[in-house]
Parts: sequence; structure tokens; C-alpha cells
Amino acid sequence: MKPFRYERADDERSAVAVLAGTPGARLLGGGTNLVDLMRLGVETPDVLVDVTRLPANRVDVMPDGGLLIGAGVRNSDLAADHHVRTRYPALAEALLSGASGQLRNLATTAGNLLQRTRCAYFQDVASPCNKREPGTGCPAIEGDHRNLAVLGHSSTCVATHPSDMAVALVMFDAVVRVIGPAGVRAIPLVDFHRLPGTSPQRDTVLRRDELIVAVQLPPSDLARHSTYRKVRERASFSFAVVSVAAALDVRDGRVEDVRIALGGLAHKPWRARAAEDDLRGAPADAATFDRAAWVELAQARPLRDNAYKVSLAQATLVRTLTELAE
Repeated sequence: MKPFRYERADDERSAVAVLAGTPGARLLGGGTNLVDLMRLGVETPDVLVDVTRLPANRVDVMPDGGLLIGAGVRNSDLAADHHVRTRYPALAEALLSGASGQLRNLATTAGNLLQRTRCAYFQDVASPCNKREPGTGCPAIEGDHRNLAVLGHSSTCVATHPSDMAVALVMFDAVVRVIGPAGVRAIPLVDFHRLPGTSPQRDTVLRRDELIVAVQLPPSDLARHSTYRKVRERASFSFAVVSVAAALDVRDGRVEDVRIALGGLAHKPWRARAAEDDLRGAPADAATFDRAAWVELAQARPLRDNAYKVSLAQATLVRTLTELAE
């Protein structure tokens, strides 16, 4: 392992100062992803900035009824929070479907959003990878891509984003609050993660010297009627092949409102806006759900070995919406 310096931040400003002054600095929360990548040699930080002592470990109810989730809130605590379970059930379900209980006890909200792809080529330093070393190529395109992207990928990268939590948060129109040398800014989570384009090494729009301080969930009556379904290759501790976060409001047999996000299909959590637009005002039945799913998935560009993910996503979305409607 490459030697590194360890610093403990006493407040947000001191953490930002280290990030701004040290290009090779990385933030350490739970370490459930970063430490693994350091052991593999994928991440080689010059400085680790411990942010676990920052006062960002609470879930607060906002005056408008929404929630403000601190960046340091552990995944297990967030999943167990009464307000999350009753007001945003899909978020609790997404969190509980991720990793193992031991890892959820360590993993943080910000760390979950910033976790990196589990693409085998990215994690193998002996393999070329544009995400790890820009310009070296993407062997996954012609190699093992069975579980990789079918939406939004490019000729430089077909990796998928691994988070379950982020899929539910995107569906709920969450906003990420960050702080940097220029002050505080708010980033809609749907715009926080990037598609690969020609610079797949950049997972998010977060600047090098910025720190996530909280995630804000707007109030939503629709969110109370939401769920998260995850399809994976084994029963536990496995990343999604396909996942669906959905919220549905049906009145007089028709879709009054709907929110949908998909996971396991793209370089970022995928907000299914085309499907949402197709569903609003339409009959709440399986035929309508099937049509809307294909409207969304018409954008898919499967590779040689992962076309099955398109039909799997369609079936998973239809089943999820049907159960919500019932």
C-alpha cells in the first residue's frame, strides 16, 4: 500500500481546506468502498481526511415536512429512521437491500453517493480502464459486460453505478448540499452523477475541493406510496442487475402521478421521465405499464451479452407498478 498522511477534520471548513490544498486528498467516512480500492491499488491518496467527527449525523424534519439527512448518517440508522420508513419507504427498502448489516453500520450517506463502480476492469489495475486511467481504453465493451450498462453509455465506458440508495433518492427529487471554498451550493441529485461521455473518470459534478454536507428530501405525499425492487444474482450482499424505485398515485383507475428511477442499467441512477410522462392520466393497468416501460427502454443500447437486462428491466418495472396500483 502506498504511504499516506492521515488528518482528522474538526469542522467542514478545515476539511475543505485540506481538499483545496492537496489534489491527492480523499475523504474518509465509513471507508467501505475507499479502503477496498486502496487495497487494490485503484485509489492511492496522498492524504486521508477523516470526516467522521463532523456534526452531520442527524436526520432532521424540515419546516415544510421534508427531511434533511446529514452526510455522515450511517445507512443502517437512515433505514431505521421512523420518518424515512413512514414517509419515504422506498428509501428504507433500498438501503436494506444494499450490502450487509455490518457494512450498513459503517457506510455513510455521502459515501454511498460517491461509491465507485464495481466493474471488474476498473478494479483490476493490470487491466486498461478509461475510468481509472483516461485514454487506455474500455476492455469491457468487447469483454465481460454481462452486468454492465445498457442506457447512457459511451464508447469510452459501459460501467454502472452501484448504489441502491441513490436510485430511491433520485426518484424522490433529492437535492445534495455541498460546501467548498466558494461557499454552499445545492445540486439536484438527478444532475449530481454523470454519464460517461468522453470523461468517464468523473463520476459526479462534485468539485475536487467540495464536501457533501447533507441530502435534502422535499416533502411528498406521493412518496408515502413507494417501493424499491432489486433483482440480483444472489439473495444478499450483491449489487443490482436491475432495480426499480417507484411511487404511484392512482385515482378512479387512472394514474394521477408517478415517479420512477432505475438502477443497474447506467453510469448513474436513471430517472425514467419518458415512462412517467407516458403514464400520467393513463389507465392504471398492466398494458399501460408495459407500454410505458418500453417507451423508456427504447433508449437502451445493449451490448453483445447484456440485452437480457432490457427485458428484465421491463418486467421488473411492470411488476413493481402493478403491485403499487393494487
